[in-house]
Amino acid sequence: MGNNEDAGFLPKWRLKTHGVIAPDERLPAGQTLLAGIQHVVAMFGSTAIAPILMGFNPNIAILFSGIGTLIFFLCVRGRVPSYLGSSFAFIAVVIAATGYAGSGPNANIPVALGGIIAAGVLYLLIGLVVQAVGYRWVERLMPPVVTGAIVAAIGLNLAPVAVKAVSGAPLDTWVGLATVLAVGVVAVHAPGMLRRLPVLVGGLFGYVLYYVCTNGLGMGKGIDFSGVAAAAWFGLPVFSTPVFQASAMLLIAPVAIVLVAENLGHIKAISVMTGRNLDPYIGRAFIGDGIATIISAGGGGTGVTTYAENMGVMAVTKIYSTLIFVVAAVVALVLGFSPKFGALILTIPGPVIGGLTIVVFGLIAATAGRIWVQNKVDFSSSRNLITVGATLTVAAGDLTLKLGGMTLGGIGTATFGAILLYHLLGSRKAEPEAEAEA
Repeated sequence: MGNNEDAGFLPKWRLKTHGVIAPDERLPAGQTLLAGIQHVVAMFGSTAIAPILMGFNPNIAILFSGIGTLIFFLCVRGRVPSYLGSSFAFIAVVIAATGYAGSGPNANIPVALGGIIAAGVLYLLIGLVVQAVGYRWVERLMPPVVTGAIVAAIGLNLAPVAVKAVSGAPLDTWVGLATVLAVGVVAVHAPGMLRRLPVLVGGLFGYVLYYVCTNGLGMGKGIDFSGVAAAAWFGLPVFSTPVFQASAMLLIAPVAIVLVAENLGHIKAISVMTGRNLDPYIGRAFIGDGIATIISAGGGGTGVTTYAENMGVMAVTKIYSTLIFVVAAVVALVLGFSPKFGALILTIPGPVIGGLTIVVFGLIAATAGRIWVQNKVDFSSSRNLITVGATLTVAAGDLTLKLGGMTLGGIGTATFGAILLYHLLGSRKAEPEAEAEA
């Protein structure tokens, strides 16, 4: 079950048709295709929303998410199942660096791109250091109690986004909850292959339900297909050239630290889910993510990161084959070059996306429990309790810190807070614990 660094550059994927599908196993071709498409559905909402919030072109972001995922796949030698999508960690600093007003195209995208490249370079350098000197220091810096807290923080911090998406009107709420139920029913009770596609099938059910209620029965604003009709089947994206401005680079580059902590938490969570020790690939993962971010920003895309949304899908389906992410990446490339298909995906109603994200974000948070249980984290320890408790509250409340020109959102604050608080509380050893227990 462990890694074998000498087994060749890429795994020799073994065919398996039932049960848990490990990273070095594969499903039949048809099932692999469907599973890959499901991961595209899982990442699409966030990968499209993040660039829209920054005034970027979502089609370009989707295109580079596919390219970035392939880069990551090669850097980790096909052994870490993960999808790279638009990172939300850049939103606040990009808006600050560009003065973006919040709607329409961002006129200062080139300046933001220069800053994102700077973050990618810093991220790459950290990855090279980890790869050169080893990853044990990362483990000491972020033990299971901390990584679990960070993973839970990501899920809890994203929860308001999911809830807001289903809270616009009573119909939105009921369609979102129906979508949640559909995902659960498919994951638990659906026959055969359908059980492995809960997000895809549940999302399709929610889409049809919303269409019937609105376009058919007039109970709300219907799905507008005019954008699909007007869009071309094939079109080359309009790429942007970065501009390197020192102030923007200094503002955006520190986001790399957040990405390191986020990526580490994701890899630890994937290790738990797959039962594989992926620690030897932490440096490679940082390197892959850093290179992918540099290349994405070099053409007009957002910074990218390993996606928690796709971790949630893996948690539901128990399919960890890395080949499905190659499929997902290729599908994303097609989307990037097809405005019509991209417009069709963008017709997915907000309540349906909200229902899907309620499930996925919840599963991210729940993964923290697995990390703590499997690593036997001692919650009778005041140090552990306070670290986790404070981290989760900061993340759920989205506490924002402003440090000079740098702004840390809830995830960043929770990440650094968990690391610092854990080690500060560890400055005194066992005596206080013994006194407390006495």
